[in-house]
Amino acid sequence: MTVTLAGPAPTAAAALTLRRGAARVLIENWTGTSTVPSRTLYPHQWSWDSAFIAIGLRHLSARRAQRELESLLAGQWADGRIPHIVFNPAVPHDAYFPSPDFWQSSHAGRSAGAPAAPETSGIVQPPVHALAAWLVHRADPAESRRRGFLPRVYPRLVAWHDYLRTRRDLAGAGLAAIVHPWEPGMDNSPCWDEALQRVDPAAPDAFQRADLAQGHPADRPTDLDYGRYVRLATDYRQAHYDDRTARHRFAVEDPCFNALLIASELALAGMARDLGTADAPHTARADELTRQLVTRLWDETAGLFRVRDLVTDTLVDERAVTGLVPLIVPHLPPDLVERLREALGGPHFRAPSSRLVPSYDLTGPAFDAKRYWRGPAWFNTAWLIQRGLRTHRLWADADRLRHGILAEAGRSGFAEYVDPTTGAARGARPFSWTAALTFDLLCADPEESTP
Repeated sequence: MTVTLAGPAPTAAAALTLRRGAARVLIENWTGTSTVPSRTLYPHQWSWDSAFIAIGLRHLSARRAQRELESLLAGQWADGRIPHIVFNPAVPHDAYFPSPDFWQSSHAGRSAGAPAAPETSGIVQPPVHALAAWLVHRADPAESRRRGFLPRVYPRLVAWHDYLRTRRDLAGAGLAAIVHPWEPGMDNSPCWDEALQRVDPAAPDAFQRADLAQGHPADRPTDLDYGRYVRLATDYRQAHYDDRTARHRFAVEDPCFNALLIASELALAGMARDLGTADAPHTARADELTRQLVTRLWDETAGLFRVRDLVTDTLVDERAVTGLVPLIVPHLPPDLVERLREALGGPHFRAPSSRLVPSYDLTGPAFDAKRYWRGPAWFNTAWLIQRGLRTHRLWADADRLRHGILAEAGRSGFAEYVDPTTGAARGARPFSWTAALTFDLLCADPEESTP
C-alpha cells in the first residue's frame, strides 16, 4: 500500500509527529485483510474496533478502509448479525479466550445462518458500521464508486439493522437489546452488575483466561466477571444463538448502542440517496428510535440516559459514559442536549487528571480508576461525544475535548485507555482505535458532524 499523508497539514511539529505515530500503529497492526486492535491482547478482528479503525484509515487509504469493513462483513450471518469477533485461522486457539472452539459458530450457529468460514463469535457489538462506511465513502467517492463499495455494503448493513430492530427488540418497544455484557463493548461496566447477579458463574475450571498473560490483572475484569460472561455465552450457544428461543437472564437496552443505531440509520439514508433509492425509511426509523430512546432511557432527575434492565423493566441507577454518548443523535430535544452538556462538566464526569471522559461516575460506589470500564477514560467514547457536541454546534466544548483526546493519545503512546485520576496509560499499547481516531481528528474537517 502506498501511504499518503496528504490532506490538511498540521501547523505544529508536534501534531505532525503525532500523525506519523498514529499512521505507524495502523500500518503495523494491519494483517493483510484487517487491523488487529493490538498485536498482543487482541489478535483477531473485532467488530466496533474495525469500524473506528476504518474511520481513521480513510485518511491514509480509502481502499484499505473499505477492505477493513469488507473483511468484517465476510463474517456476517444470514440472519443479518455482524459478530463481535471474526477469527484469524492463522492465530493459535490458546492465544485468545473465548476461542473459535468455544463459540463453535459454524456448527452451533448454523440454523441462524453462521458462515462455514470464517469462524466467528455468536454475539454482536455496537452498530457503528454504517456510520463508518458512509464516512469512508465520502473520503474518496471516486475510489468508492470504482470499487462498487456502497452497492456491496449497503444491503449488508440494512440486513444488520433489520436484525437489531426485529430479533433484538426483546421488549417490543422499538429499541435493540443486548444479551451479553460484551455486546455494548463496555464489558464490565457497573451498569451490568445488578443484572449479572442473576447469572450463576461457570466453574473456574471450565475456562482458561488468556487475557491475563498480556494484560495486568488490575486492569482486567475479575474471574467472577469472566465466570458469568462464560455462562451467558455458553447458554446462548446451547440455544444455537437463536434470539427467539434463548432464555436471556441478561437483557438490557443500552443508550450508547441505540444511539449508534440511530446515527447509522442516518448514514444509511445518506447511502440510499447516493445510490438513488429511497432514504425516507431510514430517516423514519431514526426518528422513531430517537423517540423511544428519549421515552425509555432518559432520566430527567439524573440529567442523562440510563440503561434499562428488561428483566425488571427498570432503569439502572448508575451514571456511566453510555448515558452521554447519545449526544451523537442529531434530533435530541434541546433541553436534553443542555443537560448532557452540564453532566459532562459536572462532578460525575470531570476528570481531575485527564481531559477525556471517565467511563463511570467518579463519585459512584463502584468506581475503579484502573479496571477496564469501571472508571478509566477511553478514546472511542470521547471521540463519539466530541462528534455529538459538534452535531449540536457546541463548538467550544467539542474543541476542548478534541484537544484533550490528541494530548492524551500522544502522552500515553496511543494507550487503550487512561486512568482519569492520574492520567496514567492503561491497557494495551499501542491500540489501533486510539491511533485511528487520533488520525481522524488530525485530518478530518472539524465541522464534519452529521451524515
